[in-house]
Parts: sequence; structure tokens; C-alpha cells
Amino acid sequence: MRIQTKVFDLCNGKYTNLTQLARAMGISVSQIYRVRQGKRAINERFIIGALRAFPNHKLDGLFYLELGLPSVNIDRASRRLPQVHSSEIHKLR
Repeated sequence: MRIQTKVFDLCNGKYTNLTQLARAMGISVSQIYRVRQGKRAINERFIIGALRAFPNHKLDGLFYLELGLPSVNIDRASRRLPQVHSSEIHKLR
């Protein structure tokens, strides 16, 4: 489960660019970009800043939970699995 935001959709009408949004939220522009790109999770400072930048919106109007299973890199996961030779499988039967 991940917290997602509608902040970037809402900023188009109120803020002309992400720098203005970052100033209004009281956080760094780099944090804005990282959250937007999905490279950084939404944290408490981001949530508080969003409420400050969009005072007419409620919390559930700015954020929502994305339900779903976490993605797994199958290639990396398979490298962690022990390799079993076919002759060993016959011994287990």
C-alpha cells in the first residue's frame, strides 16, 4: 500500500511551476521532483506542505492510498532462490 497524491494535478490551476509549488509547501524543489517521479515516498513534511499550499482542500482530496501488491523484480528474486538440480528432485520423491 502506498500513499499517492493529487497535488500535481491540482497545482496547474494555482501554481505555474513546481518551484512555486515547492515554495508554497515549504519544501525543496528536489523533493517535489523526486516525489513526482516516484523516486521518493510521500512523507509527513510533504503532507503538511500540501495542506499549507492547498488550504481549501481536505486531506482525502489531496492524497489517496494505492492498494496493491508491491512489485517484485523477478530476475533479482530468482537469483536468491537456491538452485536445485533435477537429480536432487528425484531423491525427494
